[in-house]
Amino acid sequence: MQAMNDQLIESVLNRQPYPLLFASISGSHLYGFPSYDSDYDVRGAHILPLENVVGLYTERDTIEMKTTIDGVEVDLVTHDIKKYFELLLNRNSNILEQIFSPLLHRNTPYFDELREVARGCITKNHGHAFRGFAQNIWKSFEKQRRLKPLLYVFRVLLAGLHVMETGEVESNIMRLNHRYRLPYLGDLITLKLQGSEGTLLEDLDLEFYEREYRRLIRKLDDARMASDLPEEPRGKPELHDLLVRLRLEYASR
Repeated sequence: MQAMNDQLIESVLNRQPYPLLFASISGSHLYGFPSYDSDYDVRGAHILPLENVVGLYTERDTIEMKTTIDGVEVDLVTHDIKKYFELLLNRNSNILEQIFSPLLHRNTPYFDELREVARGCITKNHGHAFRGFAQNIWKSFEKQRRLKPLLYVFRVLLAGLHVMETGEVESNIMRLNHRYRLPYLGDLITLKLQGSEGTLLEDLDLEFYEREYRRLIRKLDDARMASDLPEEPRGKPELHDLLVRLRLEYASR
């Protein structure tokens, strides 16, 4: 299993031109199955200067940087806080997983507040987001029969189930499988940890995995229907207040 390269990640974050509300690790390292050649997916929210959001000359609200150092690639994507909060309110499952990632690299007192508000933004409609994400990945798997998208499909479906049933965000496939106990996942995870990003699955029982995929889709649909989570996010007023306070405070720095 690939060890986390904190120094490399920090060196890339230092090149980000704006203050960061937070930055966390996503992708295979968060999900629990990085290969030796997995890149680092770093995601977060930055804070644009006040003149760049109220004037006629606006900066990009998304910054993307890909850097390779000593053969290791870091893929950094951050959004300005306004866009980030809008994505959070729009049932974006990736945003939820970034906020609740335990692999933090930059943090502020305001981020703790964001996490608390984000709990009120979790809705039963996130079930649709997890479902749609899994369906798109399954299509990719059908075309190429690679191990990585197959693991992603099951991880996404289990993560969606966990949110619907508990209201909590869990992204790590091994911890998820402690709850859902899919007997075939252990071997697939081991194969990914010992292999490469492009590992192909030969002699695959496609019918079996398709049945499992469709079974979990139905299970997720049932969990969404039975969920006690609200239909709409409850954190919009708090996010508005946090956004205004961040803009004003960082304008005075």
